[in-house]
Amino acid sequence: MNKEAKTKFEINPLLKQRWSPRAFSDKTVKKAQLQRLFEAARWSPSGMNEQPWRFIVGFKGDDTYHNIYESLVEFNRLWARFAPVLVVSLGKKVYTGKEEINPSYNYDVGQAVAHLTFQAMQEGLYIHQMGGFDPAQIVARFSVPAKYKPETVIAVGYPGESYMLHPNLKKLETAERERKNFNEIVFTGKFGEPLDIF
Repeated sequence: MNKEAKTKFEINPLLKQRWSPRAFSDKTVKKAQLQRLFEAARWSPSGMNEQPWRFIVGFKGDDTYHNIYESLVEFNRLWARFAPVLVVSLGKKVYTGKEEINPSYNYDVGQAVAHLTFQAMQEGLYIHQMGGFDPAQIVARFSVPAKYKPETVIAVGYPGESYMLHPNLKKLETAERERKNFNEIVFTGKFGEPLDIF
């Protein structure tokens, strides 16, 4: 399915093509592709080079996948079961060697996942990030230390066909993508004052 962004200005083609499907093919994601995804995440920038991101990776059919899947809210379970790979992103909340909170840890995890996303598009893969999961289940099922926080669950795979989905999800899958106007998100002078370059 082609859901290329209708941008006002030209951007990198991979960014235009990026979207978050719910229908995933059962085609296997290769080991080398995953290596490149996590290499891209590994080289993401971070405050004070803390690199606070961590990932737990499950493959369809294994216990890790099952435990990640079981943490999802019911809505996400409707479609995430199609994805061949499920990943939990976690953030280390404190600085290395200290007990001080790292105020940018979750921002940095987000950057790492953005790098992973961009590399996924290069590989012909798509990802769908989910906030709809129970972090306490992830902590319990994977013995996550207290200094780490589960941030998102990420489905990884090749896009499938919308007919695979529950009827309630088909409309979401085929709907046109939308974004806020620039005057709602880019300001100058003071908050809410639009920048006039758009």
